[in-house]
Amino acid sequence: MKPCAIVGIGRTAYSRNSGRTTLAMGAEASRAALADAGLDPADIDGISTFQNNDSALGHLVAHAIGIDDLTWNCSFQGGGNQTASVVATAASVIQAGLCRAVVVYRSLNGRSGYRHGSRTGPMEVDGEWQFDAPQGYLVPPQWLAMFARRHQMVYGSTCEDLGQIAITQRGHAAANPHAVARQPITMDDYLAGRWVNEPFRVYDCSYEVDGAVAIVLAGEEMARKSTRDPVWLAAAAESHAGTGWDQWDDMTTMYSREAGPRLWKRSGLQPSDVDVACLYDCFTYTVMATMEDFGFCEKGEVGDYFAEGRATYGGDVVVNPHGGLLSEGYIHGLNHHFEAVLQLRGDAGPRQVAGAGVALVSAGAGPYGGANILTAEKP
Repeated sequence: MKPCAIVGIGRTAYSRNSGRTTLAMGAEASRAALADAGLDPADIDGISTFQNNDSALGHLVAHAIGIDDLTWNCSFQGGGNQTASVVATAASVIQAGLCRAVVVYRSLNGRSGYRHGSRTGPMEVDGEWQFDAPQGYLVPPQWLAMFARRHQMVYGSTCEDLGQIAITQRGHAAANPHAVARQPITMDDYLAGRWVNEPFRVYDCSYEVDGAVAIVLAGEEMARKSTRDPVWLAAAAESHAGTGWDQWDDMTTMYSREAGPRLWKRSGLQPSDVDVACLYDCFTYTVMATMEDFGFCEKGEVGDYFAEGRATYGGDVVVNPHGGLLSEGYIHGLNHHFEAVLQLRGDAGPRQVAGAGVALVSAGAGPYGGANILTAEKP
């Protein structure tokens, strides 16, 4: 397969009230990614995004940044479960010769605009949701709280184990000037946090923000034109079950149970090769489950793994050095790819992981999601 690389990254500021449209933010992040890559709008012939709640259409963002002829324009329906897929699909389109270079972006007013789970009109649901709605089982913290509670019952994991994840990632965010939440927290702070859906407290939940992120993917020929060192997409894997959230066969696991082995087989790598793990953390439990499913540790050991410093600098792998969605902000996971590229370029400043050469980027929760392996060296 022809190599494909991320050659540019861009973003807006993350805030709790942008006062801007998703089109304006999507265009800003995309322009920044092009400038970072040292490419012109004329070099780009593809664009892709994904949306769940508000967003901005691809052809409108393309026009706003000076691209009026796209050979590929694709919008995915979905949230974090689609993030890895959007990136991998854009790479596949380039490898198939349909595009030279593609901008992938996500723009949302996730705090001041359409908040996930909010309703402004009649409560009308169809499909599987018609059975969940009467029980009030409709939003992500409810879905994942059930998964986390099952893990506690089967493996004896505790709220303190979840707290170790939140505390570690907040500590990482302290060195990230772009993170919305940078104040370190202690276990006492964590345990004093208000309940959201047991066993989740407020610190277990991702930080809703407004903002946008964009990346530029290119084939090898276009990558040579870029002024940045390319970061290569070495492998991708996904798993999307046909079951609903409440019908998943083992809530102590997630999509990563199936996607993980596929990823290691396709990449020829293993967990011990990973320097940076940007793990989708809409909730602390998604980090717990994916750490286990990807093989970084055994079931029920994640709390100790974090408490012993194995998931931070000087440990086995650095998990979410930017603070993740829990502390940097929830841009539906595309900011994980942004951070992974920074780390593999060696451009992460005070939070740089020494010698970072391999990054795992996961996206999704429950039965739906995927992951990408990014490398500093061409695979």
